[in-house]
Amino acid sequence: MTIVSRFLRGAAPTVSAAGPRDAPAIAQLHGQSFGRGWGEDEVYRLLIDRAVIAHRAMSRRTLVGFIMSRLAADEAEILSVAIAPARRGRGLSRPLLDHHLRSLAGLGARAIFLEVDEHNVPACRLYEGAGFREAGRRPSYYAGGATALVLRRDLG
Repeated sequence: MTIVSRFLRGAAPTVSAAGPRDAPAIAQLHGQSFGRGWGEDEVYRLLIDRAVIAHRAMSRRTLVGFIMSRLAADEAEILSVAIAPARRGRGLSRPLLDHHLRSLAGLGARAIFLEVDEHNVPACRLYEGAGFREAGRRPSYYAGGATALVLRRDLG
């Protein structure tokens, strides 16, 4: 890759821990990504919860993605993952997910769970590629009657 093409693509986003100061940006991105977005106060309360682990992807000073989980004993549940609409399909979600899973493993998580709309093909591909497998289904879980797939990945 030439220097010019790297410049035009921009630097790869950096992944780091998210904290309470990120609540406004995370709430905004969540609202852009889901039918019922979380409010800033909801996000703030999650980010100050000691059982919640959150990471953010930043491009310079702009939040372009986040992932958030709740850890309980040796299991974790991914609560939400979102990538900025303009950055979707560019390979950002996998490094963010991988970083997050490594962090959860380092905190003692042995199994990770999540729910995803069975019609969300990009998310299903992401999770399948990251080693998640179907552990159950929740029919009519989402608005409009969509089924939620319950996925699980064992760590270690």
